[in-house]
Amino acid sequence: MKGYKRILFLFAVITTVIIILSRCMSVGSQLPKDIRGENYTGAATCIKCHVALSQSFAHNPHGLTSKPVNNQDLSRVFEPDSNTFSFNAHMRVVIEKRNKGIYQVAYENGKETHAERFDIQFGSGEKAFTYGYWKGKKLMELPLSYFTSINNWANSPSFPLDKIYYGRAITSRCFECHGSYVEKKTVQKSALALDEEMEKRSLIYGIDCERCHGPGKQHVVFHMENPKEKTAKFITIYKTLSRKQKMDACGVCHSGNDVLPQRSVFGFQPGDDLNAYYIRDFVSFGGANPDVHGNQTAMLTGSKCYQKSETMTCQSCHNTHESIKSSVQLYSQRCINCHKTTTHSALTLAKGILKDNCIDCHMPKQPSKLISFQKAGQNQVSPYLLRSHHIGIYPVK
Repeated sequence: MKGYKRILFLFAVITTVIIILSRCMSVGSQLPKDIRGENYTGAATCIKCHVALSQSFAHNPHGLTSKPVNNQDLSRVFEPDSNTFSFNAHMRVVIEKRNKGIYQVAYENGKETHAERFDIQFGSGEKAFTYGYWKGKKLMELPLSYFTSINNWANSPSFPLDKIYYGRAITSRCFECHGSYVEKKTVQKSALALDEEMEKRSLIYGIDCERCHGPGKQHVVFHMENPKEKTAKFITIYKTLSRKQKMDACGVCHSGNDVLPQRSVFGFQPGDDLNAYYIRDFVSFGGANPDVHGNQTAMLTGSKCYQKSETMTCQSCHNTHESIKSSVQLYSQRCINCHKTTTHSALTLAKGILKDNCIDCHMPKQPSKLISFQKAGQNQVSPYLLRSHHIGIYPVK
């Protein structure tokens, strides 16, 4: 009799497990497939439950860091300004509408020499837009970028000053910080030369939910099966991470150009050790004096604010779901949250009300050592100014 009860009990357990698994498989089969693998579900799935967050994030620089060119949006950029950039009296690039889209067209001595279409936009436009065009399975950078600081076109950063250049490749490494995924493969071009090809249909634009929170399919299936459960399961919540893990998650894209990639950070998941993906190169690109471009984590960790705190991270000042654009007043309030009793010298006080703007004094905009641009008709380059994330006391000017 005991053996009979044991068999019934085992049968009931197995039946329950089968029912649960079949229901989960049924829910999972309803979710869209994602090119990154079966554990991913895509941002469109996240939006169904996180509408408010997704609407805010859609206007955030992370969400806008790359996207296909929309001709209507592009027209708004160049129509109020000149659509012509002149290198000199003989050489110019003109933004032109044609049957298949909008193009950057090169002219030398009045004769068209090259034309390529706007296909991809990089950047949120808070500082600049840079553009690319597809050439087969390779993505190339267009010669002109749009800079918000001058509200006009300029020669793309670090491009030659004496010729119109269409030959710089945009690689998958660029998309590791300006996108969420792209499929790539290495091809043998010759006995000594390798090249990279990308599948443009595989490209996931911008930084999406799962890029920061990890694969979400198991999370979605669980909460669809358990709608009354309000505690997030099977997804990374940043408050559960250690300080280093939080900094590493941001450092995937904000560690600058003085790192040597060891493997693709498309595989990075929150909680991973970033040292397994990057080695910092202290010889190149300034070493202990990192460039202001893209190197926010190294600059922040070198600040006394960070070093004297046990809890400060990027998230102390930044909520990546927000769509705030350069609000020095808002960020200054976040400084005051920790520095309520700070005193200033008479010279500093003479500048005026300080509570509205800690940022311009203690995190001033500085020229990048790596990026500059050329204005139309000028031979010299102009500095590209970016906000320093080394919080400190800077010389009074």
